[in-house]
Amino acid sequence: MSDRLFDKPVYVTNGRYLTLEIASIHDALMFLHEWPEDDRDLTYETAWKACCDAHDGVKPIIAAQNAIKGFARKRGILDQPTVPIPWVNTKTTSDEKLSA
Repeated sequence: MSDRLFDKPVYVTNGRYLTLEIASIHDALMFLHEWPEDDRDLTYETAWKACCDAHDGVKPIIAAQNAIKGFARKRGILDQPTVPIPWVNTKTTSDEKLSA
């Protein structure tokens, strides 16, 4: 499944305080699948088709990433997080040991 991950996640706002991370074709398809049916338009259909084609190997993964980013931008829900994601730890020392 790692071969279907985006180079960089796409972040979208969901509601007032929640930001969703779309990091793969699967995430993008799930996000689009849950989009309200009465709010689907040509932009939605284009993003859906690009993600399905990338999932099937017809288009490159970057096409799906760009499509979901374009969809989010058009809808005004594209988010650019300004703070680090809390579960990412980039600080390591040579004294740290991994525990099983």
